[in-house]
Amino acid sequence: MPHLKPEKKVQPLWKEWDYKAQKKGLHKTVFSVNGDEYIGEWLDNKKHGKGTNKWKKSGAIYDGDWKHGKRNGFGTLSVPAEGGSFKKQYSGGWKNDKRHGYGTHFYNELEYYEGEFYADKRSGWGRMYYADDSIYEGEWYDDQRNGQGMLRLANENRYEGSWRDDKKNGPGKFYHLDKGQMFEGVWVDDIPKCGTMEDFGRQGAPDPTVYPIPSCELQDANGVLQAAEDMFLQEQE
Repeated sequence: MPHLKPEKKVQPLWKEWDYKAQKKGLHKTVFSVNGDEYIGEWLDNKKHGKGTNKWKKSGAIYDGDWKHGKRNGFGTLSVPAEGGSFKKQYSGGWKNDKRHGYGTHFYNELEYYEGEFYADKRSGWGRMYYADDSIYEGEWYDDQRNGQGMLRLANENRYEGSWRDDKKNGPGKFYHLDKGQMFEGVWVDDIPKCGTMEDFGRQGAPDPTVYPIPSCELQDANGVLQAAEDMFLQEQE
C-alpha cells in the first residue's frame, strides 16, 4: 500500500504578515495617535511586562508592571512639578489600571496615605497623615474612615473607637492627655452624645484641670448610662 504524505496546510500570507506586524517583546519608544509615549515590553499588540508610559495631555508618567494593556502589579505614577521636574503621586499595587493592594499616595506636600487600596479607593487598613499634623490609623472603606481606628491630634490627644462615613460613630474613647481626662461613651457624627468623663493621668498632664472630677452620686449610674447608650446605638443601626 503506497504511503501518502500528509498534505501541508498553507496559511494565507496575510496571517503571516499580521503576526510579524504585531508588537511583542521589548520595543523602543512607541508613539500613539494622541501623542502618548510608551517604551517597554509588549505582547499581542498590548503593553505587557515592564514599561514606562507618558501621557501627553496630563504629562503624568507611569513606570512599572503592565498586563494585557493595563497597569497591573507594582508601579509608580508621577506628575509634573514646578521647574520641569516630576513628583511622585502614587507608588504601590495596581490592578486593571486602578490602585489596588498596598501603596502610598501623596495628596500634596503635607498629606499622604499609606495602606491598602481596593479598586482605586482607600479600603482595608491604612494610615493617613493630615496637614494639621494629626494622624489616623485604622480601617477604611470606600475611601472613608470606616470601622475601628485611632485619630491622634498634634497635641497628642487622641480618639480610639468606631468610625462610619469618615466620622466618629459608635462606642469610643477620647483621651484629653493635655488635661488629664478621658471621655468614654457613644458618638454620633463626630459629636459625643453620652458617656462618662474621668481623670486619666491628671498628675502628669501638662495643663491639668484645677480640680479633680467629683464622684457620681447617682443611685444607678451604670444603668442610666447603658440605657442612653443603647438608645443612640439603636438609632445608628
